[in-house]
Amino acid sequence: MTDLFIATGNSFARISKNSAGWRLEKALRGKGVQNIAVDPGNSDILYVGTSGNGLWNSRDRGRTWENVDFPEPNVYSVAVSAADGTVYAGTEPSKLFKSVGGAQAWEELSALRSIPSAPTWSFPPRPWTSHVRTIAPNPKDPQLLLVGIELGGVMYSRDGGDTWEDHRPGAVKDAHELTWHPTDSNRAYEVGGGGAAWSLDGGKIWKSSNRGRDRHYVWALAVDPADPDTWFISATYHPGLAHSGTFQGNHAADAHVYRWQGEGPWEALVGLSESSRVMPYALSISNGRLFAGMADGSLHFSDDRGDTWNALQTSGDPINSIAALVAVD
Repeated sequence: MTDLFIATGNSFARISKNSAGWRLEKALRGKGVQNIAVDPGNSDILYVGTSGNGLWNSRDRGRTWENVDFPEPNVYSVAVSAADGTVYAGTEPSKLFKSVGGAQAWEELSALRSIPSAPTWSFPPRPWTSHVRTIAPNPKDPQLLLVGIELGGVMYSRDGGDTWEDHRPGAVKDAHELTWHPTDSNRAYEVGGGGAAWSLDGGKIWKSSNRGRDRHYVWALAVDPADPDTWFISATYHPGLAHSGTFQGNHAADAHVYRWQGEGPWEALVGLSESSRVMPYALSISNGRLFAGMADGSLHFSDDRGDTWNALQTSGDPINSIAALVAVD
């Protein structure tokens, strides 16, 4: 049975399927929930980062929550290592923390702030600061870690964050999302403000993956667990279309979900017609089903890798926006 965990930008939402259909329940209302991480070793354990209210933890699949004793209020990214269970959290301003004991005690990986490019990091809407937008621990190697700075680049560590190498060649500098393939641990994927890229050598060198697209402001990312050569992204022309929240002229968001298979190129999945009207803010795959969460809070799913789509109808509280989406069996 699949559960959907959603960060709305304001609250946490849990959507569960039962005999009567999909039911939605909300928690952490008004806490500014921005992102979600599920413990790969125990899907009952969740973490969410918030804007202004720190880090929260659930041990019952999102039904109840506890505030974590965390040193910073603005948590823009959370991840749990599948290799050794270490919990990572990234903040604004750009700092990275880890906890080896299940979010009991936190250590700042301060070497990240000593990277040569760090003084140049700047988030355009708030140019005096930046944040750790995305964290990707390698699923097999607990020492291999990728971090994306918005806006600053993709940083690489081979020793669990004790030391770092600066922005990786070929990666997108305005990093929005990073992930690894769950079984092929040499494969890493990134999307950002300048397009999409992937690495075949464990994150050292990256190759641009933009062929077949005229939209290069890329936001969401999902990788097919069964096939490391199949992945999905959402893209539009520029950030104003992606994040305005309103229609602009006749183009609205003017976005598409795209699919890459084999050697490409990217294919626009036109069956998701709403994606031309509203920005697809989040993508996730579970048990062969691809989910798309839209900026207006609507949800869609595909059982054939994006060829056809259905709207996901839920009962319970409505969702008005989506910032992050995780689908878990």
